[in-house]
Amino acid sequence: MRPSRSSALLLACTAACAAPQARAQSTGTTGAPEGAAFLLIPVGARATALGQAAVADGGSTESIFWNPAGLADLKKTQIALHHYAAFFGNGDAFVVAVPAAVGTFGAAAYIVDYGDFPITLPGGGGTVGNGITRNIALALSYATTVAGGFSAGITYKLIQFRVDCSGDCATVPDAVGTTHAIDVGVRFALPRDVPIVLGATLRNLGFKLQVNNQAQADPLPTRLQVGMAWLVVRRPAGVEGFDVRVLADLQGTIGQGNPSPATLLGVDTGIRDALRVRAGYAFVDSQQRGPSLGVGVKVGRLGLDLAKTFYPSDQLGERDPFHVSLRLDF
Repeated sequence: MRPSRSSALLLACTAACAAPQARAQSTGTTGAPEGAAFLLIPVGARATALGQAAVADGGSTESIFWNPAGLADLKKTQIALHHYAAFFGNGDAFVVAVPAAVGTFGAAAYIVDYGDFPITLPGGGGTVGNGITRNIALALSYATTVAGGFSAGITYKLIQFRVDCSGDCATVPDAVGTTHAIDVGVRFALPRDVPIVLGATLRNLGFKLQVNNQAQADPLPTRLQVGMAWLVVRRPAGVEGFDVRVLADLQGTIGQGNPSPATLLGVDTGIRDALRVRAGYAFVDSQQRGPSLGVGVKVGRLGLDLAKTFYPSDQLGERDPFHVSLRLDF
């Protein structure tokens, strides 16, 4: 007897699970097929809480996912674990970034696990196998301060889509799609008396994703994002106090009909790194816009960031994503 699921069904289920989430949390979707849509899911509680307005932000390992130039602001070696839980599954990223005399080097391993799919006999028979669907991205980054307040960075990514099978897999062959991409970005901090940082990044520029020998190959979700971070309220000199930053980004789609760019806004306030409160809003179309909230605390070398997004209840009919980031500085 044959299993009732084929690799095609597993692939279709994966696409159905991944695409709504990417559309919900990305900015400015096109409706056209895009491969590796998981690359649009926000990684990092800090950037997520800021409504994904992160292109001008920096100084944390999250920069490897948003603008590699932000790694140049790291003063110490940082190891971080970024996790999110959503209706379709879980995502985990392990990142390490090391400042050196010639710049900052970073590496990341990012896995999205959509869960297991039982392979059953036709007619409601028993389970004879198990399918596991995952997306994987391995990244290497480099960033450096070029001159003055200008920094630049680049990230290389190895991207893979996988459907693995265990048990009776006679009619469910493993499916693998692999491709390559780069991110490039720049940041510029204006003179000290003008507390504004500008940023720009081009993400997911690379080859189309093709699974095994399938005829169709979908382009990667390439995005151009520009923005600024403005320190509206500074801490009083020599005393503890609150500061307030406002972040604003525009994100556009490359090579998919060029729809109108999306607006991303975020506000970050707190007392140094000891306590941060963040809020944001992604102004995309009416089906996909939504607010986000988050907090961050740091004690000694250990930092913890939390974030939650809130999308229209009639959009996905499932729980909103929750993000956790744990950072350790050396």
